[in-house]
Amino acid sequence: MNSAYTVPALALVVVATVLVGAFGLRVSRTTSDFYVASRTVGPRLNAAAISGEYLSAASFLGIAGLVLVQGPDMLWYPVGYTAGHLVLLLFVAAPLRRSGAYTLPDFAEARLASQGVRRLAGGFVVGVGWLYLLPQLQGAGLTLAVLTGAPDALGGIVVAVVVVATVAAGGMRSITFVQAFQYWLKLTALLVPVLFLALAWQGDGAPRRAFAEPAAFREQRTVRVDATLDLRLDSPLTVTVSGAVDGRALHGRPVTLPAGPHRVARGTRLTFAAGTAVPEADRRGTGGMSASLATGREERPLYATYGLILATFLGTMGLPHVVVRFYTSPHGVAARRTTVAVLGLLGAFYLLPPLYGALGRLYAPELTLTGNADAAVLLLPDRVLGGLGGDLLGALVAGGAFAAFLSTASGLTMAVAGVLTQDVLPSRGHLPARGVRHFRLGTALAMAVPLAGSVLVGSLPVADAVGLAFAVSASSFCPLLVLGIWWRRLTPPGAAAGMLVGGGAAFAAVTATMAGLAGGGPLHALLAWPALWSVPLGFLTMVLVSLATPGKVPAGTAAVLARFHLPEELGAEAGA
Repeated sequence: MNSAYTVPALALVVVATVLVGAFGLRVSRTTSDFYVASRTVGPRLNAAAISGEYLSAASFLGIAGLVLVQGPDMLWYPVGYTAGHLVLLLFVAAPLRRSGAYTLPDFAEARLASQGVRRLAGGFVVGVGWLYLLPQLQGAGLTLAVLTGAPDALGGIVVAVVVVATVAAGGMRSITFVQAFQYWLKLTALLVPVLFLALAWQGDGAPRRAFAEPAAFREQRTVRVDATLDLRLDSPLTVTVSGAVDGRALHGRPVTLPAGPHRVARGTRLTFAAGTAVPEADRRGTGGMSASLATGREERPLYATYGLILATFLGTMGLPHVVVRFYTSPHGVAARRTTVAVLGLLGAFYLLPPLYGALGRLYAPELTLTGNADAAVLLLPDRVLGGLGGDLLGALVAGGAFAAFLSTASGLTMAVAGVLTQDVLPSRGHLPARGVRHFRLGTALAMAVPLAGSVLVGSLPVADAVGLAFAVSASSFCPLLVLGIWWRRLTPPGAAAGMLVGGGAAFAAVTATMAGLAGGGPLHALLAWPALWSVPLGFLTMVLVSLATPGKVPAGTAAVLARFHLPEELGAEAGA
């Protein structure tokens, strides 16, 4: 791809982000502007901003990569990401806005009158936020490396600098305008190229169905293996090898590999003839969470599907960068209208990534071997169209991808910085550290940790850490929010125990899966898709511990719940 067009496109996105953020800075005057935009953001602007920050690297790049590698079953990801907002609309949006809180820890304290629960909720917000920030920074590094050949860490550093500058300068007021602008940019960046790609696909004789038959190379293609690769061949394969296969060094000559397992050494180049079926990668031997998830799906497909559905449906309501935006609505009715609009905007966007996944299977099937399936969206314009048109559309896609990293990273940094400012940084006297100066310091700290992690740890497929964040969120914050809003007998010990047991179990399960400790069989599926048992475990623990500590129900719970559920004017009178 011609970087002469890509680099200016990325620079233009960065400049536009800074300029739009500067407009928000001009209207940011008070501390409330920095935290919740003074609770004056209307439904249409707020819906675009929520959609802009929600459509992260996992949505822009990861879904297409998952569809390319694992097929149409991965369409449950966009369905779950969208339907999660329906659950949010039905159970959480309006009461959460009426709570008057700034952050999830604020909500926990307002509902349960407990500093301990507040600190625990703050810890989970920071943990989930950092887990979600990591793939945004790594995705930015992947984008810049694939398109320009830059070092892997450079893209993440650029995103970190721009996000910290924007968030620290204007806070919530500033990033609201930035994220709304970036939603429409991302939608355009996927919609316009896919129209041209679909026209080219119709006219060049490519197969009409991407998943009806095994993927095959449409032309001679050389694939470089960047990490040790295990192949599982059902029939003999003739391929030209420059490197080592099964410990045998080969120097650029054709070889026929018999059916069965084979190990390809790192750095080996495989040249496939046109028409050759793409060999199947044996993910069991390659490690990593994507490998474990794929293996779990093969072993227990129905269980894996329901685990994915539950995690995405319920995890959305606890994502700190999504929840914090509902505090910016003027009132509960506006929060509900915002959520309805978000459903429409997300539904329109999620029609597009699966198309890139299907086209990637036809035009870039080697990505299933290289481990760079997330790059399918970036490579397709050049692969399908080529020439000046491919370069220009590729630059547009690259700009949209960078907007995805910037908008989601902005929301996450805002949410984590709010918690760090109030609950971690030193306060003055008995007052929480909510000043603008403390907030700016919290912004830098919120970005520093995931940036260091993105530089130090190896590359992780963008859907992996995002999936971890959803599972932990669904198992910790979902029980807290649902029971805290709808059950008057919830107690501080019950809430703390439920978050620790549910969220901690989900975190331990997915960590074990990523580390390759799960082995195989039923235990592997349970650990790879924990939501089906960790979410009920979180709810059950909260209920049982709360029932065992009835004397701990906070005084004034009835008035607090009345404020959550009654219209603002009546709720204020009930709490008076």
